[in-house]
Amino acid sequence: MSISEARTSERRGGTHEMVQKLLTERQEMLSMFCRVAGLEPFKDSTPSVDVLQEFCQVLVDYSAFGHFEIYERIVAGRERRLRVVEVAREVYPRIAEASEVAVEFNDKYDASDHTLDLHQLDRDMGKLGEELAMRIEMEDRIIEALTSR
Repeated sequence: MSISEARTSERRGGTHEMVQKLLTERQEMLSMFCRVAGLEPFKDSTPSVDVLQEFCQVLVDYSAFGHFEIYERIVAGRERRLRVVEVAREVYPRIAEASEVAVEFNDKYDASDHTLDLHQLDRDMGKLGEELAMRIEMEDRIIEALTSR
């Protein structure tokens, strides 16, 4: 194996690990989303403050990972494949919008510094769910570009 082939193989391994971490973070976030939304069978309709705070943390971690680990890598010029760069530039504005909704949700429902008002939680979860669905669709386009040969 040549040095160039070894570097390519190493980069692809790093890309694979990064994609797997994103998918793991996404799955954890979706699981917590369902818990907060009361979508698990036999659960109370209002989540506990602890569950809501845990969801907020997972949501922020997931949002930050996608932004800082994937998109920043691409725009910093560490991605050589033109197709990946093109897809990232195309979808990133929509991912950024979804991230803003996640940050707003976190600011409102992370009870670490204020009293929670859960009267609009259902509405806010609906809006967040729509934004997360869009973000996932956009991320999947980047993942497809990252993992295709």
